[in-house]
Amino acid sequence: MNIEQLYNIYLQHSTITTDTRKITPNSIFFALKGTSFDGNTFAEHALKTGAAYAVIDDATYHIDERTILVEDVLTALQQLARHHRQQFNIPFIAITGSNGKTTTKELVSTVLATTYKTYTTQGNLNNHIGIPLTLLSVGKDAEMAVIEMGANHQKEIEGYCAYTLPTHGLITNAGKAHLEGFGGVEGVKKGKGELYDYLRVNNGTAFVMWDYDYLREMSKGIPHLFTYGTTGDIWGSIVQNEPFLSVTTKNIERIQTHLVGDYNFPNLLSAVAIGEFFKVPAEKIKSAIENYVPSNSRSQMMELGTNHIILDAYNANPSSMKAAIENFAKLNAKDKVLMLGAMAELGAESLAEHHSIVNLIEKYSWKDVVLVGGDFLKIKHPFIQLQNAAEARDWFQQQQFGNTHLLLKGSRSMQMEKVVQ
Repeated sequence: MNIEQLYNIYLQHSTITTDTRKITPNSIFFALKGTSFDGNTFAEHALKTGAAYAVIDDATYHIDERTILVEDVLTALQQLARHHRQQFNIPFIAITGSNGKTTTKELVSTVLATTYKTYTTQGNLNNHIGIPLTLLSVGKDAEMAVIEMGANHQKEIEGYCAYTLPTHGLITNAGKAHLEGFGGVEGVKKGKGELYDYLRVNNGTAFVMWDYDYLREMSKGIPHLFTYGTTGDIWGSIVQNEPFLSVTTKNIERIQTHLVGDYNFPNLLSAVAIGEFFKVPAEKIKSAIENYVPSNSRSQMMELGTNHIILDAYNANPSSMKAAIENFAKLNAKDKVLMLGAMAELGAESLAEHHSIVNLIEKYSWKDVVLVGGDFLKIKHPFIQLQNAAEARDWFQQQQFGNTHLLLKGSRSMQMEKVVQ
């Protein structure tokens, strides 16, 4: 079956699923393969539980006219997403970067949604499966689409652009993340810069953080630039950063946020810039950002008894870890406790990067420091050392802290949010 035929079926059954546990009546099940499973084996179950069709790539599992045989299920899903994308003549804004891309995506989509019918990436569906699913969720009433792109190796963003076809793009930053896959910081810049490469040859527009010299350099040659930062088309400055970030911008006197940390300043300002670019009224930009409350363990401020907890445990890399520690160190509080989980996907640089974090911690005074798991276990340091988040939770519960500020951060694999669950 060709993509046009499959698209005609999709138009009648527009709910797509890749998980039989989430089958809804009249949906289409795509039988994807993984390292430890073969979705083809679930096709029959998908049809029995309500799916209208099952897309398979192994003829062995053909049942009847409700099974659609393709050469490769993942490729078919991505081609279907591209075909759907081509039906729209609206802005598709792609967002990638080492840090802050999900927060930026949330802020940008929140601002745009005040004025336009906006579809965006849900949660963290920012990979080779999540992006096609996001594209296929864009309704015919869409006026804007905001697509988050995650990547851990070169050519990945290039591949996403091939079916997302972004008209606009934003790179939050290019820091020390996924060093193992990218092959170092220069590899990160090259990989993230694939978004700029696409915009450059397709008459696109890039929103560029003008304070970052490397983004200025990387964005050269893109036909249309709209800049933001402490200088640029949209400029701003930090008014206050305790307990929450407050900023002033070119056209908005003061935005009081629920965001923790001055490292969120570029994320916030990018949303202001994109809002201004698409002529969202200033009062709507201000209201949208002020009403946005972080969740899902991303710079999330919590109160537990008399304690104040910054839960930033969704992910971590050397760049974001350094920013979070330095921001926490500036906090005007008497008793501060660091509970940090190890960083992942750093390859040969991992031990050195964990040493650097220890050296940074030693520059400041803390009530307690707890380092958990991974390569923190392989280096010498004077701090409390624990194996995993469960041990960290037990330790935390035994302390009976009061009027204490805590920062919890670590890579996703460390699941540091369990400390306060």
